[in-house]
Amino acid sequence: MSGNEQKYINEAFETNWIAPLGPNVDAFEREIALYIGASEAVAVSSGTAAIHLALSLLEVVKGDKVFCSTLTFIASANPIIYQGAEPIFIDSEPETWNMSPEALENAFEDAITDGDLPKAVIVVNLYGQSAKMDEITSICNHYGVPIIEDAAESLGSVYKGKASGTFGKFGVFSFNGNKIITTSGGGMLVSDDREALQKARFLATQARDAAPHYQHSQIGFNYRLSNILAGIGRAQLGVLEDRITARRAIFQRYFEDLSSLPGFTFMPELTDTFSNRWLTALTINEKEAGISVKEILRSLSEENIEARPVWKPLHLQPVFEKKKYYPHNTQESVSETLFNNGLCLPSGSNMTEKDIDTVIHYIKKAVIYRKERVDMFSVK
Repeated sequence: MSGNEQKYINEAFETNWIAPLGPNVDAFEREIALYIGASEAVAVSSGTAAIHLALSLLEVVKGDKVFCSTLTFIASANPIIYQGAEPIFIDSEPETWNMSPEALENAFEDAITDGDLPKAVIVVNLYGQSAKMDEITSICNHYGVPIIEDAAESLGSVYKGKASGTFGKFGVFSFNGNKIITTSGGGMLVSDDREALQKARFLATQARDAAPHYQHSQIGFNYRLSNILAGIGRAQLGVLEDRITARRAIFQRYFEDLSSLPGFTFMPELTDTFSNRWLTALTINEKEAGISVKEILRSLSEENIEARPVWKPLHLQPVFEKKKYYPHNTQESVSETLFNNGLCLPSGSNMTEKDIDTVIHYIKKAVIYRKERVDMFSVK
């Protein structure tokens, strides 16, 4: 916490604004919209809720197709299923680890042949790094298909001078407990289409009609953010730049100390972009490094250090195993390679120098120990 949250929480209690509306909600929406340069924002209960609302506003219904990044958390795709639509998964590319324009173009070409264009494309900005939005936007505009930009992990990141989350018809942010700023649980839907966002507010409050009694002409959702949690978000937003600075410094420390190890390659930052470095992620080439990601994870776990693999691609998830998938090219599935070789390191904004040194120490120790054992049992 930043230390200022209690001020906004107390105001909510003192003025009796406890429900999912109130001054903190209104102010948090304005402040987020101003920060990213969007026309308007709607505060909701989660990033997942924001994606679901975006799909509803785009009138995605049963039988429709939606293209979606495969290298992401399942929350990016679940709302497609909520709508009864069909997700089609698009591979990553090596320079951003995000949606491959080549794979996206192939998916669109097949859709044209089949006479069944998708109703939307959900592009994810993984671990704070923006996707190749110029290329992706150009492709989607060519086919007249709107973009939902899942910027859940990339608040504060910038692509060629423009804020992450502002490239699509709709942008989505998450304030879950693990994000760079948090409201405990919460999200934000942003857009330059004020009329659409007004409808989003209507849908997010159970689609209650303007009547003196409770009347509903369509199905809505209970998705609005509480005034108390919005107050937490306002205080958090005040320290966002400090958090970004901290995360980038943590990334830099890891990079300086570990990038020289054989087979260790850190997630790139595309030219003319600025990543918030929400998580420090890298790949380990087992053949070159002499150690696997699983061995590193096990070694860190033994020291009570939590690290994780890169997201398991959605097209490999049991729940989506029969869904269509477009790889980066015929020779390479980039997302699968990243999953098999990828590692996310502890990256919390409040990590101390000692914390970072400890993680680095045990990674190096694991690499050296593995090499010594290999040398010991090598037959010369």
